[in-house]
Amino acid sequence: MAFALFRLALALLVTAASAQALKRDGKSRARGPASPRFAMHHVEFDDSAMVARSNGTALPPYDTVYYFDQLIDHNNPGLGTFQQRYWHTHQWYEPGGPIVLFLPGEDNAASFTEYLTNQTFPGQIAQQQRGASVIIEHRFFGESNPYSDLSGSSLEVLTIQQSIDDLEYFAQNVQLPMPNGSNLGPDKAPWVLTGGSYGGALTAWTMVNKPGLFYAGYASSAVVQASIDFWQYFDVIRQFMPQNCSADVQAVIEHVDTTFTSGSTAEIDDLKSNFGLLNMTHLDDVAASFRNILFGWQSLAPYYGAGAEIFEFCDALEVKDNVSSGANGWGLDNALPAWGDYWKNTYVPIACKDDDVEYVDCKTSADSSLMSDRDCLGTYNPTMDRWTNTTVNNAERSWQWLVCNEMGFYQDGAPSGMPTIASRLLSPVYEERQCTFYFPDKFKTAPDPRADATNAAYGGWDLTVDQLFFANGKRDPWRDATTSTDFHARQSTSSMPIAESDGFHCNDLISSAGTLDATIRAVQQQALGAMAAWLGAWQPGNRDEHENALERREHGGSAKFVRSVMRR
Repeated sequence: MAFALFRLALALLVTAASAQALKRDGKSRARGPASPRFAMHHVEFDDSAMVARSNGTALPPYDTVYYFDQLIDHNNPGLGTFQQRYWHTHQWYEPGGPIVLFLPGEDNAASFTEYLTNQTFPGQIAQQQRGASVIIEHRFFGESNPYSDLSGSSLEVLTIQQSIDDLEYFAQNVQLPMPNGSNLGPDKAPWVLTGGSYGGALTAWTMVNKPGLFYAGYASSAVVQASIDFWQYFDVIRQFMPQNCSADVQAVIEHVDTTFTSGSTAEIDDLKSNFGLLNMTHLDDVAASFRNILFGWQSLAPYYGAGAEIFEFCDALEVKDNVSSGANGWGLDNALPAWGDYWKNTYVPIACKDDDVEYVDCKTSADSSLMSDRDCLGTYNPTMDRWTNTTVNNAERSWQWLVCNEMGFYQDGAPSGMPTIASRLLSPVYEERQCTFYFPDKFKTAPDPRADATNAAYGGWDLTVDQLFFANGKRDPWRDATTSTDFHARQSTSSMPIAESDGFHCNDLISSAGTLDATIRAVQQQALGAMAAWLGAWQPGNRDEHENALERREHGGSAKFVRSVMRR
């Protein structure tokens, strides 16, 4: 009963609307990619309806698309330009107000138009400060592509620095579709950069790399510290998921690791059969499948209702004969067959449908409707469409390029001696191998992402930027990549506040989250107060300060020193 009551209370605050770990019907995908993209939250509304200013003036609908001629390569402008999409409204704008630019990050930006409105926090900033709202699509995502495919050769110009340079070039050269829109650059109006998750990190990294260009910033759940072995992702889930379920998941995973590393062939086959995975060849793929259901945790939020798949899974483990286990769970003897039943009867049939759990070859399959090879849980066949599809608007592929080269963020089991809900059979090597399948023309051997170089270039946990507000969530599985990590103490200051709610990943970006969770509301109110104070002190002339700061940095000044010079 204790678990059922806990689940009921928590279910009122969470959801399973994961964009990566769940399908639109709320059920599991077969498996995530090497490093799943970050889950961003959305508000359903009609973005095709006409918009009106407070005086009744009609404006274009929020879904109106605009195009900006962006440089293909900022290091070689002679290569020409590509069309970068953006969205815009000046619904609340009054002369002197800010330009609030939102970064949707690693996705097709067409689905983020609500971030122009006051249903989201960037829109709240624009409304409060009488500013204009802008959303810009990241290069190589959606329809903002410098080249016609996503081959390794094309993706050479997909880097963090090129993406940062895009924002500078856009802010300094865009002619916004509004009155006086060609005269609202960062030297004429204060620009506020906002984003969540990777977009939040890009916000912070840009303000470090381009000091003074953006007058203020708001970074939600910003993953500023790149990390190859990001085992902490599952550790946050372990701490905050129902503790009886956590205990039993740990017990099963320990049994899986022991059996797969030292068991006999018969014992290994028996264990795979328990989960309906006897046909799987590679034990690390089997172990990886057990973490898939956990990825939905990053999409939980106070503004959704019950039905999160992780809680359905926990019910399957912890409710027996209508009785819930205690805080320590039922133990391995119950959890192992219960997990197996859930996998065979619920997870695998939904995730894999009629496919083989590991691999389906269209050339030998009896199903004549198959047009291409496909798999469900396996990762070892290099000819799969997952690896070879280079068509544009494939967000997973573009994201994996960044992951394989500059960030890592590989989620795996905790180090030996620590509790873990993810198998220790999983290590960065398992994920890095997949980079060679995605990009065989670029990686002949498994690459080590340049995470240390990324942290050195942009500051990581140690970055310091004036007038940048960090908003983090205590239950966010990405928390230890943010400035609220348990592994690197940072002090919140008036010039760079670090606020933490009881929320999950990027919950504070949705306005209504604050009405359902007082801790999120407190973060939102603190941030709005900071924006009012910072923007109230803005004076024209930032372009000159920006150029002076860059010159100082070229002569050896640190990012922190440069910012202090600019704000004196």
